[in-house]
Amino acid sequence: MRIYAELRGRAARQALADVLVIVWIVLVIGIARAAWVLVTQLEGSAQRLTSAGEAIRGTFMDAARSAAKVPVVGDGLAGALGPGARAGDSLASSGRELSNTVATLGFGTAAAIVLIGAAPVVLVWLTLRVRWVLAARSALAVRAVDTDLLAFRALTRQPLQRLLSVCPDPATAWRRHERAALDRLAALELETLGLRSPSSTPD
Repeated sequence: MRIYAELRGRAARQALADVLVIVWIVLVIGIARAAWVLVTQLEGSAQRLTSAGEAIRGTFMDAARSAAKVPVVGDGLAGALGPGARAGDSLASSGRELSNTVATLGFGTAAAIVLIGAAPVVLVWLTLRVRWVLAARSALAVRAVDTDLLAFRALTRQPLQRLLSVCPDPATAWRRHERAALDRLAALELETLGLRSPSSTPD
């Protein structure tokens, strides 16, 4: 199975397209990674919020334990410090939720950049490359056996101007089975795919 054309010009263009697609994918991935890093920097603030909430909770819990030891009013003081501990819990919980949200947002942003920036390019490139590989494989198989089918494909697929450049009346040449005209038509179809004509193919 051929991946690149036989003719140097077409093969060079195919190789250049492959390189450009690879460069574009690397560029898009780099941008996606930079965006992910930028977004996830906010996670540091979320972690600090979580740490602050846990510190507040710990401080109030320690104070409540100490207050509980005070005679007579200890239980009341410990109960009064309870809301402070719960506020610390709430703050720490908010920090953890924010951290999860930032992580999800960072991943989603990076994935969206890759999907929007790279996926359409890769899809178009892959479709064109696979289409060419399949067409080239069929043409090479026919070239090895009989070029008449290639000449017929040229009559049905090539622009009229190119057909007339081969001979003044290509349809009549086909019906009369004029060998020279049929060979030129086959060569025209092969050239469109970047493949050599039978006469220029090395034995």
